[in-house]
Formats: sequence, C-alpha cells, structure tokens
Amino acid sequence: MTLRLLHYSDVENAYDDPERVGRLAGTLLERDGPDALTCGTGDDTAPGVLALRTEGEQSLDLFSAVEPDAETFGNHDFDFGTDRTLELVERSPQPWLSANVYPDDRRGVIEPFGASVGVRPWTVLETDGARVGLFGLTDPHTPDINPAAADLSFRDPIPAAEAAVAELRARGVDFVVALSHLGRGDEALAAAVDVDAVLGGHVHSERIERIDGTVLTRPGVNGEVIMEVSLPDGEVTRHAVADGPLHEPVAASLRERMAAEGLTDVVAHVDDPVERTERTCFRGESRIGNFVADAYRWAALEAGFEEPVVGLQNSGGIREGPPLAGDVTLADLMSVIPFPERVAVLEVPGRVLRSAFAEAARNVGFGESEWWHAHVSNARLEYDHGERELVGASVGGRPVEGGRNYRVATSEYLLHTEGEFPSLTPEFRVGTLSVQYEVLAAYARAEGIVPRIEGRVVRHGV
Repeated sequence: MTLRLLHYSDVENAYDDPERVGRLAGTLLERDGPDALTCGTGDDTAPGVLALRTEGEQSLDLFSAVEPDAETFGNHDFDFGTDRTLELVERSPQPWLSANVYPDDRRGVIEPFGASVGVRPWTVLETDGARVGLFGLTDPHTPDINPAAADLSFRDPIPAAEAAVAELRARGVDFVVALSHLGRGDEALAAAVDVDAVLGGHVHSERIERIDGTVLTRPGVNGEVIMEVSLPDGEVTRHAVADGPLHEPVAASLRERMAAEGLTDVVAHVDDPVERTERTCFRGESRIGNFVADAYRWAALEAGFEEPVVGLQNSGGIREGPPLAGDVTLADLMSVIPFPERVAVLEVPGRVLRSAFAEAARNVGFGESEWWHAHVSNARLEYDHGERELVGASVGGRPVEGGRNYRVATSEYLLHTEGEFPSLTPEFRVGTLSVQYEVLAAYARAEGIVPRIEGRVVRHGV
C-alpha cells in the first residue's frame, strides 16, 4: 500500500506570471494518479498583483484546473477580510481543513472558522486502497502579521493537532498527514504528535527533512517547485515547475485577467536587472531593498517632511520574483510590494530609532534565524550577530542621537504588528502618503530605477 502526496504552497506572486502558474497546474496534473493526493498548505490565494486587484479571484483558475484534494489556510489567505475568504472557500473545489482557526473566542463559538461553507478540522480520504487522515493548522501569530484576520482566534496548534490525530487514529487510517502553515513550528509539531508527514509552508525556503520518522517538506515560494512525498518509505522527489508541461487554459485565463486590469503601462526602463530573491530580500543590503527604501524617503521629502528622513522597508514585505529588467510596468512594481497598505511617516526619538534598527536582527518567527529584516535609506547600520548587538547606527552620515527626533517613512503595516519592529507604534505617526506600490511607481517615473550597493548594512558574524 503506497501513497503519493503532491505538495504545493505559497503560490503568492506566481499568479502574476501566467506561464509559471500554467506550468504549476501542468506539473500537478502530470504527477497526479489513483495513488496520489494533491495538497496545498496556504498562501495560495494571495498576495500578488492580480490577487490585489481581484481579491484572490485569480486563484480559482488554478484550483478549478487542478481540483486539489485538500488545502489549509495561510496568513495571506485572509488578506481581503474573512468574508472574502469564505467566498473563495465556497467557490473552490477542494476541501479546506483548519483545526486551530476559530471565530473570536469571546463570542463563545464552538464551530471552527468556515464551518458554514464546509471547512473542517480534519478529513479522511481514500486513494488506491489507502485511508489517509489529513488536518490543517495555521500560524497562531496570524492576527499580528495580518490585521485583516484580527476577528479570528488562532488557537495553540499542538493541542489542536493532538485532538485531530487522536480522532484520525481512532478511525483506523493508514496514514496521518498534517497540512501546516506554521513555518518553523513544524519541528515542534512533528515531535509532539504521531504523523507520517508534515507538509509545510509559510517560510519561503525549501525543505526536505525527517524528524523522528516524520517526513517534513516545504516547496518554497511562488510556485517554482512541488514536492512529491511517497509513503510509507518517506522518499521525497523535488519537481521544478519550469520543467513541467504548460496547462494553456490556466495561463490564458491569467493573461486575460492581467490585460483586463490594465497592468501593462511602462513606468521605467532598467538596463541593469534588479534581482528579487531570498538572498536579496533577507540577507542584508540589496539593490531592490535600497530602491524601495529610497522611494519611501523620496516621497516623504516630496510631501514636505523635514530632514533627517529615513526610509525603512521590512524585508518580508518585498516579494521574491523575476528581476526588474528592461521595460518595467506598473504590474512589475506592484508585484514587489503587493499590499494595500500606505506609506506612513513617523517622528521618533533617536533612542527609539536605534531600537528599531536593532530589531532588524530579531527572530520574527516566520523566517530563518539568520535573516535580516530591514532595508534603509539615508542610514548606515552595523550589527554584530555574535554579540547580538547593534554596534553602529548613523543617519545622514551622523551617529543617531538619542534625544533628537527623526522622521521615518515606512509601511503602515509595521504599526499594526509586534512581529517586526515593535518599537514603531501608531503614536509616532505624523503623516500618511500613498499606497506603497504607487510610491514606487511615482519614484520610478521621476528618478528611474538605478539603485546601487552603498554599504548601508554591515553585518558581522554571519
């Protein structure tokens, strides 16, 4: 008795590349069969340019073609509010599983979120003679990192998993599989409960590992890879989507959506491609990070805010994708930061600014331990990871002074989460500018896209 699990996750910005999603669909369908289950582990409706314009509607093109066997929620699947999430769940063909997401506990609701449209904590599926129990879990920090999910309660995933596994084992299933959007919480999950596989997401790096007999996988981000897990032997095969067949109807539908949304206007031309990779987002200073931070600072100065002004972009807000190259369209810039938040201008004392700069090295819970979480403009930071200390911070070429006030142009998202830069709170807001991608487009039209590496971030011990 064998089982194959086809695992995709964090499709996110891939919807803005119709061919890639067409090949993702083609690869999943090519690998499907009577002994296989196709499973998604969250962030498969958003974010992205089309997601922003259609409020997740574009994901139905993929779901309708592939007809997955099960899906769970990621933090971005609530980007457009919980009512919209329920609409998408009801219209998609796959069962959605969620063992730890509930309506606000203060309402005394017992049923899990989405029960009215078919969401269940767990399910049992039969394939090629095997009975498979599956359940879903979502990062309990979701309300903090996504304000649109603030009306939900995300319970402790371990007790939720224990209850689901007990129910499934009592039904005599042959395999138990966790669909997880817990990120690094997958290790604790595998250690705590008796499951055969944890199909993970949330963290944007690939993973193939085994912990105490449990197989753990992550396919990374943007639909570039699917993982195929064979049980009971635990073998994992990585399939590069670029090598897979093209499902032309999915690609064509996404192209039509792109054209209908008018996203092809050229705003700048780039001769030296600006990369958007995991390394350029999370490993320190990069050209894409400098471009975004410079755009925020430029917009604040254009709006009349006085020096010293710092631009600050959280690394997790920049999405990985194709480089900015050649004719850059509005869609290209929207895909860099595909969120509806505006740029906020804060006025903070130097002591608060130094604290925020130091928080760039925090373990924020959704990434790798060595990730760096800040891109800056008009500032230079030096951090010693061995000592866990910010050893230098300057603005405009001068050391940050504790008693002096500084203006900071950043995403207003940071004012609503304690997960990143908790020193920056709503009380410091002194102004609000345009939506982030509109700021990028205005800056690109005015100044072009020619960022350089300038030694803004120096890291020791990594």
